Amino acid sequence: MIETLGDYKRTHNCGELRKEHIGDEVCLMGWVNRSRDHGGVIFVDLRDRWGITQVVFDPTVDANLFALGERMRSEFVIAVHGKVRLRPAGNENPSLPTGEVEVLVSEAKILNTSETPPIYVSDEGDEDERIRLRYRYLDLRRTRMQRNLIFRSRISKTVRDYMSENDFLEIDTPVLSKSTPEGARDFLVPSRLLPGTFYALPQSPQLFKQILMASGYEKYFQIVKCYRDEDLRADRQPEHTQIDLEMSFITEENIYSLIEGLIKKVFKEGLDIDIATPLPRLTYKESLLRYGTDKPDLRYELQITDVTDVMRGSDFKIFETLIQGGGIVRGFTITGGAAFSRKELDDLIAYSQKLGSSGLAWMRLKGDQTDSPIAKFFAEQQLQALRTTMNAKDGDLLAFLAGQEKAIVPILGELRLHLIEKTKMQPKQPYAFTWVTDFPLFEWDTERKGWAPMHHIFTMPREQDIPLLDSAPGEVMGRLYDLVLNGTELGSGSIRIHIRELQEKVFSIIGLEQEAARERFGFLLDAFQYGAPPHGGIALGLDRLLMLMLGENSIREVIPFPKTQSGACLMTGAPSPVEKDQLREVGIRLLEP
Repeated sequence: MIETLGDYKRTHNCGELRKEHIGDEVCLMGWVNRSRDHGGVIFVDLRDRWGITQVVFDPTVDANLFALGERMRSEFVIAVHGKVRLRPAGNENPSLPTGEVEVLVSEAKILNTSETPPIYVSDEGDEDERIRLRYRYLDLRRTRMQRNLIFRSRISKTVRDYMSENDFLEIDTPVLSKSTPEGARDFLVPSRLLPGTFYALPQSPQLFKQILMASGYEKYFQIVKCYRDEDLRADRQPEHTQIDLEMSFITEENIYSLIEGLIKKVFKEGLDIDIATPLPRLTYKESLLRYGTDKPDLRYELQITDVTDVMRGSDFKIFETLIQGGGIVRGFTITGGAAFSRKELDDLIAYSQKLGSSGLAWMRLKGDQTDSPIAKFFAEQQLQALRTTMNAKDGDLLAFLAGQEKAIVPILGELRLHLIEKTKMQPKQPYAFTWVTDFPLFEWDTERKGWAPMHHIFTMPREQDIPLLDSAPGEVMGRLYDLVLNGTELGSGSIRIHIRELQEKVFSIIGLEQEAARERFGFLLDAFQYGAPPHGGIALGLDRLLMLMLGENSIREVIPFPKTQSGACLMTGAPSPVEKDQLREVGIRLLEP
């Protein structure tokens, strides 16, 4: 029989009781985690989000109560009254904070029953993730998921406290907004009152936070939902949460200082880890040269070395022809790699070719000798210069790629990560941050055959590069900065354009005609005419930050109700068809598939 709470009043949670509570009469409520019958006495592990307490049903206390205890199964919701007592010697559970005590039950109620759960709640199973997402309400009861979401709540509060301490205002921005494509596809919402028109869910609060700066609020932030209709990966969802902020009358140094303070506080309060600040910085160019990516994982020592000048003038025609044609040669020093077998070297070559290279050259250093099919093409001075330039020693392996810079840089970046995994390289530290700065403002779009913004179209060019906007857009550097953690982009920001004429100039460079710019961004351009201050900001991905802090492999593990790779919510069945009347109200007719 299922009962109501009646006059039962919870006195403690299930993670609270200790030896000092012995003798107290208590009332606990929660879920049956496990139930065990040991020699005629029933032990129930009672669970809530604070922990587990063992409660005991003894037939010598009350036969009817004992019979009720016998009916209790996993995930039943129950309430118990009883007295706290010390567990018998030898029966303590040191893995539980409550493991020295138990509650002898004197009254109990079954508040709700449960069918046999399709997934185990008390233990992590190896079930398919789709099963976990289908029964998310059960998955969320698990210790790991509760730990993750409680941690999420704590970190969100820490962020809010820190921003408030630094005089920021938390201001909401609209969810129903104007479609102003910022790179990804918008999620569109039809308007019933204005047929044929649409709102868009915001990809970011970018325009509104710039308007807030023009409105004189100076320091804005919010922990905000953003929406992008894009292909999904382990660190992407159609809706994600970011820590969004904007400041007036600042330079990049103000942003660096503020965010480093936030990171320091979050890691100290969340994980009791002291993050050393100031954080290291790399320019975009340095990052590509040393790590083959603008999202470098600095936990590992392995770096890329440019050896073009050392290789120049050799008899190795493949390299020499590429160098004479403007190509480059870059490589790695793999500590202890001289022990690689020929098969391992062949596999490494095959992997580099799979990434798109034409091949991989290598040299094994054995004493004073250089074991390599290409060593004979290089003078002894060149081989010695290679060792010096690449900081190599006896027993190391040198591996090289040659080609045009733009083509081989990303291959080198992927090959670096592969070598780190293959050699089981140990990280220097668990968390490695870096700022990446000085990005080009534009990049060439080969499909559209025109300039596109490297990040977004509201970024201020470096002052000294503004004259190049007309003559050489590709050489203009933006006042851009990314924060990277363990090879994952955690946040991206910039100093913004606040002058109308300059913003219109950037629009024209990327091919956005005046009329189209006016249609999309007219309200922002108008705001610039009425005294908009210099301003800048950044947005940090909260989901990604939590994923990395907790050592999870997917942001789905730190989001309460995530979507699958196809963008579906398996628990609710969204997205789903709607009634024809609903479509008719907003003036939409579906095409036949």
